[in-house]
Amino acid sequence: MSADELLASFIRHLKDERRLSPHTLTAYQHDLNTFLAFCGRGKIELAKLDSFAVREFAAECHRKGLNPRSIARRLSAVRRFLAYLVQEHILTANPASSVRAPKPARRLPATLDADQVAGLLALQGDDLFSVRDRAMLELFYSSGLRLSELVGLDLAELDLTDRTVRITGKGDKTRIVPVGRYAVAALEAWIEVRAAIVAGDEPALFVSRRGTRLAGRSVQARLKQWAKRWGAGLPIHPHILRHSFATHLLEASGDLRAVQELLGHASISTTQIYTHLDFQHLAHIYDQAHPRARRRSD
Repeated sequence: MSADELLASFIRHLKDERRLSPHTLTAYQHDLNTFLAFCGRGKIELAKLDSFAVREFAAECHRKGLNPRSIARRLSAVRRFLAYLVQEHILTANPASSVRAPKPARRLPATLDADQVAGLLALQGDDLFSVRDRAMLELFYSSGLRLSELVGLDLAELDLTDRTVRITGKGDKTRIVPVGRYAVAALEAWIEVRAAIVAGDEPALFVSRRGTRLAGRSVQARLKQWAKRWGAGLPIHPHILRHSFATHLLEASGDLRAVQELLGHASISTTQIYTHLDFQHLAHIYDQAHPRARRRSD
C-alpha cells in the first residue's frame, strides 16, 4: 500500500472504530498530510522510518514558526498513525514514541500593581453582602489564598486575635498564614453581621444568601461585578489576587522560600514563576545584600 492509502486506512479506522468526530478527523488528516509531504520531500519510506526522521519533522515545524503546542499536536497525530502501522505490521516499532515536542513557554500569571489592588478593594457599600465581599477580597490578597481554600474555610479556622488563618490546601496539607490588618478589620465587620443570615450551625466563614457555604462560582461572579463597577477594563478573577499577593511579597522581601511556604506550593519551582521582577529592583536588592556590592559610605 502507498503512504496515501495507509493514511486513508488509518482515517477510516479512527472514524469507524474509534468514533472520532469529523472535526478531529479533519485535524488528523491535515497534520498527517503535512507529515507525509515531509517524508515525500526527503524520499523517506514509511517502512524505513526512524526516530531521527521524526525529530527532523518536528525541527522543520519549529523552523516554520509553529508554536510548541501545534508541534505537540502534530507529533501526537504522527505517533498515533505510526502506532497503527505497527499494529498493521508495516513497522516493527514506533519511531515517534521517544520524540517529544519543545516545551511551551510558561505564561506569566496576570497581576495587579499595588494601586490597582487598592482600587479594587475600595468597595463601596455597607449592605451585608458588600461587607462580606470586602472581607473575602481582603483575605484573598492578604493571605494569598486559592479560591477553593477561601470557600472551604470555616469560621473556627480564623484567629483574629493572633491574626492568622489555618488553611487546608491541595492534598489536604495544612498551613497557617498571617492575616493583614486591613483584612482583620474587614473580617471583624463581616463576622458581626454574619449571624444575621447563617443557617443553623453552618461552619463556613463565608455564606450565601441562603446562609450556607458560598460556592466558588458565586465568588467569581461577585468579583466580576465589583471589577465592572471599578471600571478596571481588565479580566479580573480570584486567582489574580493570589498572584498579586505573591508578586508584591516577593518584590518587597526577595525571599522565595517564604513565599513558597505562604502559598502552600509543594515545590519551589512552582513559586519561581513569580520571579519576574524588574531589573532595577533586583539591582537594588543586590546592592543592599551582596558583600562585594555594598557601596562604601565614605
